Amino acid sequence: MKTKMNCFIPFIDQAQAKTTIENLKDSDSNINIFLLSTQDSAAASVMGCQVLKVPALNSSETMRQIAKHADADYILLYTKYSTLELGYFALERMVSIASDTCAGMIYADHYQVIGEDRKAAPVIDYQKGSLRDDFNFGSVLLFKGSAFKDSVSRMKETYDAAGLYDLRLKLSQKYKLEHINEFLYSEVENDTRKSGEKIFDYVDPKNRAVQIEMEKACTEHLKEIGGYLEPKFDKIKFDANHFEFEASVIIPVRNRIKTVKDAIASVLKQKTNFKFNLIIVDNHSTDGTSEAIESFASDERLIHVKPKRHDLGIGGCWNVGVHHPKCGKFSVQLDSDDVYSDANTLQTMVDAFYAQNCAMVVGTYMMTDFNMNMIAPGIIDHKEWTPDNGRNNALRINGLGAPRAFYTPVLREVKVPNTSYGEDYALGLNFSRNYQIGRVYDVVYLCRRWEDNSDASLDIVKMNAHNTYKDRIRTWELEARLQLNKK
Repeated sequence: MKTKMNCFIPFIDQAQAKTTIENLKDSDSNINIFLLSTQDSAAASVMGCQVLKVPALNSSETMRQIAKHADADYILLYTKYSTLELGYFALERMVSIASDTCAGMIYADHYQVIGEDRKAAPVIDYQKGSLRDDFNFGSVLLFKGSAFKDSVSRMKETYDAAGLYDLRLKLSQKYKLEHINEFLYSEVENDTRKSGEKIFDYVDPKNRAVQIEMEKACTEHLKEIGGYLEPKFDKIKFDANHFEFEASVIIPVRNRIKTVKDAIASVLKQKTNFKFNLIIVDNHSTDGTSEAIESFASDERLIHVKPKRHDLGIGGCWNVGVHHPKCGKFSVQLDSDDVYSDANTLQTMVDAFYAQNCAMVVGTYMMTDFNMNMIAPGIIDHKEWTPDNGRNNALRINGLGAPRAFYTPVLREVKVPNTSYGEDYALGLNFSRNYQIGRVYDVVYLCRRWEDNSDASLDIVKMNAHNTYKDRIRTWELEARLQLNKK
């Protein structure tokens, strides 16, 4: 007996949807196709498929329309305008796994095709902490019909952009989201023009109105599962008086001969009304970085540390610097690739601790090229970090901004994960569990990117590894908050 399935695909015109419709109809399943159109002039039907007029593809109203019209065991939602090519018996495989696992939603690895180029696009497993609104499921989402409708019935708000995100969070509260790590379909790009030239480009996801909707949906989810934290924070007295220095800038470095002198110079030119130093943790550099650091040795504020250990990541180097006896009351971050924007950064960051009574301060940075000319996306201010809800919204976003600074006694207690990616984010989540995170919205940091920079271009395997780790960090933090609320 063929599986009955309702398929919902985005629609602009027949030319755009024709091949996808034909591919779906060739499946061995009993399929009824609906076309989702945001156009007022949409026809009632195209190629035998009913056209549903919706306000926006990811809106709450669209999710409700899908639930209203669905009458099958399974609902397939395709989320892109590019052509969908299903793999051999792909839908049957997805239905089989859905049945075997009792999952509420199934998603799978796939290919992306541009011209003759076919690239693998694997995705990652969903965790309890996979709360990012931009979590990549791929474009084919297969829902158990009853789970979809149940989740829609529990949606309380009406969003223009966060409807699908809200649905996914509601779904995850009661059902599994199962990843099939098999390549089951291809997204075939028909329009090779630049993104901004396409008639169906999505609204910039960084748009503030969109961010507000996403934050509201995530906050509601945290409240419903018991992970929400009210804006009540432990007070900091800043009464630790055993520090010789008020602040220490900490730079972990390995083989950054191209940039380390700029970083050091930007610290040593800081103007403050307090005593500070610079602790550089040189992680066994071999390219001349060590010698470049030593060229500043005449400045007594510089402390050049060469760890005995050979198993340290960036976080481990931070621990070496933070636990150094000359470390100051406040530990302030600077990456060896980057520089402070002017001579007032350190004073600004330290002042924020006292003014906002916080255990951690996050600044604002500007993306630049190697020569410190601004490049896209420009200024990164993370204004979604609000005093009242930042600690909750931090579980949704994938980073907290830069530079970061910490009250050293707390940081010594928490300690930094010994990794070279995500260690700063883990600290931000941990600190925000109990303490207020201060914010500086002036640009105090220049984050440089260029061709051979370590973060300039990551392949999909590395990106997936990074995102899996950050999801794991969020999962651990969410579990900690659930336990905290139970107490």
